[in-house]
Amino acid sequence: MSPRAGSTGPQSPATLAFVESPVQLLNVLEWAHAHALKAAALRSTGETFGPPGPELGAGRPGGTGRFGRSGRPGGSGRPGGAGDARPGEAGAGLTLVVLSPTDPMTRGQLRRMAELARDEGYEVRWEEARGGTTAPFHTVGGLAPLLRRARRIVMGDPFSRYVQLLLTITRARDLVVVDDGTATMEFVSQLARGERLVRWHRRGGRPGARDLVFAPVSARARRRLTPGAGRRVEIFSSMPIDDTPEGVDVSANDFAWTRARFGPPRITKGADLVGTSLVETGVVDPDRYLEAVKGLARTYGATRYFAHRRESPEKLHRLAVETGLEIVRPDLPLELIARRGPIGRTILSFPSTVVHTLPLALAGTDVKVAVFDIDPAWLTKNASPRAQGFLSGVTDTARDVHRLSAITAT
Repeated sequence: MSPRAGSTGPQSPATLAFVESPVQLLNVLEWAHAHALKAAALRSTGETFGPPGPELGAGRPGGTGRFGRSGRPGGSGRPGGAGDARPGEAGAGLTLVVLSPTDPMTRGQLRRMAELARDEGYEVRWEEARGGTTAPFHTVGGLAPLLRRARRIVMGDPFSRYVQLLLTITRARDLVVVDDGTATMEFVSQLARGERLVRWHRRGGRPGARDLVFAPVSARARRRLTPGAGRRVEIFSSMPIDDTPEGVDVSANDFAWTRARFGPPRITKGADLVGTSLVETGVVDPDRYLEAVKGLARTYGATRYFAHRRESPEKLHRLAVETGLEIVRPDLPLELIARRGPIGRTILSFPSTVVHTLPLALAGTDVKVAVFDIDPAWLTKNASPRAQGFLSGVTDTARDVHRLSAITAT
């Protein structure tokens, strides 16, 4: 295990990345890979790229490392996955800080992703950021020296109160936001309109006491994420971004690192279904969701259900009993699971991040991604007024996916 962030070591990193979920960590690796390739291309033409200081390593093209080219444990090649560089040399300049949540499934996936990051040569610091009432004070206090010296900050969730608090400490002039799923689309829209940062499924509700207390910190973080006064802001995303804030640089995430390191997958004849946490977030009624899953499995012959890491054990048990689906709890983000295989020839999904990311991760294969829209009748009475429009927009803007016709639940 890497040292806690409070131990700064002999050299402060040029880039600090803060992640709180496996998908965020995956997208930081994708950003680092794309950044290194772009920097190398510009150096070959004599141009410069990014702020001064150590650049990031691109890792080994076609990588092997601990997981092998196929992405399965036991692959050949030198552990460390840093090409011909000495251990740690490829990742010079980037330190990943994991602000660990308490959810066991998320923690498990994060630890697996941390292994991959270390195999790429990057330093990973694990912070028990929510391990008790005093944990935030220890975490922020330990990170403060690194934050003040870092030249670039990469973050996966600008809505996170933890990240917003850390942004008030850093002096970095180069800020990068990588995807945290479909929430990135909402973040960009709010930033462009100068609105306060609120997650889409909470919009329309009255701010609570904690929201009001934290409002000044959130407002300051939003100002830090607005280009100007020498600040450069980049958004690295696989999501469709149309309403780009003035001065913000947008870079496309095409999952090049994932495709280089894993697969191509073995494709089965059947269909797989991807779960969603819309029930857990209070957007969709659980009984309606169960009937929709039943209908999809029956109509399209799905046999496996890939659970979202936030789905409750109780709901998953009910799904298994009433649908007969095999419930799979992935130990890595679905983009990596699908790329490693085996995976069904058809992947069925409700509106979610994967309808944007899976076609990119599975480019060059014969896998078809199909999306089934959320019926307005499924929404709970407490769902945000914007829920239906936002979910429809997720589907409408998806590329290279097929829309499924309505299913009559019985």
